[in-house]
Amino acid sequence: MPELPEVETIRRTLACRVEGRRIRAAWFLSPLVADGRPEVLSARLKGARIERLDRLGKHLLARLEGGATLDIHLRMTGKLLWNGEAGRWARAVIELDEGRVVFEDIRQFGRMRWWGEGEGPAGLGPDALGLSLREFAARLKGRRGRVKPLLLNQAVVAGLGNIYVDEALFRAGIHPLAQARRLGLTRMRRLHEAIMMVLNEAIEAGGSSIADYVDAEGARGGFQEWHQVYGRAGLPCVRCAAPVQRMVVSQRGTHYCRVCQRR
Repeated sequence: MPELPEVETIRRTLACRVEGRRIRAAWFLSPLVADGRPEVLSARLKGARIERLDRLGKHLLARLEGGATLDIHLRMTGKLLWNGEAGRWARAVIELDEGRVVFEDIRQFGRMRWWGEGEGPAGLGPDALGLSLREFAARLKGRRGRVKPLLLNQAVVAGLGNIYVDEALFRAGIHPLAQARRLGLTRMRRLHEAIMMVLNEAIEAGGSSIADYVDAEGARGGFQEWHQVYGRAGLPCVRCAAPVQRMVVSQRGTHYCRVCQRR
């Protein structure tokens, strides 16, 4: 699933091409992508001008003239391709006054939603990249539960997913099953710094291409070459050489070092 770094990479590769452009037409080749109302969404988008492209967590937000927003959530296998071909997996095509954006989605879990002025995705916490240490600590300390499931909860922090939570917890030396409320200030600071570092490094590398993720230009990300635990089960830990472990947490494959990460 595209996480914050992948969605931010897509935003950056698309923004310079779509901002200021007007939508001539929008076609939905699968009704699912438009929440079962393709005709309504097509009519709303026709003639709309894209003022800017924002991001909140894993959501790409096209801010439209007049205050409305087109919310694009890629979910597991969604792609946005600049001037792409409407091939087998194309689910939507947005034709602009110059160029077009093709939405591909093999699994068809991705969605495009219309929000009126002042509306937006419901139930999301603050964006992970915008959280100060104080805000981050406050959001975790007041909650009971294990640290990894809390970090994956988009209502707590928006944008983090399986890859980057594993990587950040390893860098911070914190076990995925550690109780969040028991993290002291020192470990909380290390975790916050690790999250910021991992996210920014991943954005710089264009995201992680584990499966079929590509940016809007069709380029693969490179951060998977720098993963320290994710996807490395059985391989030596980069710090202590003990084998990297894998377990399931919140129905997600979770990678960690039992020596370097303590509860």
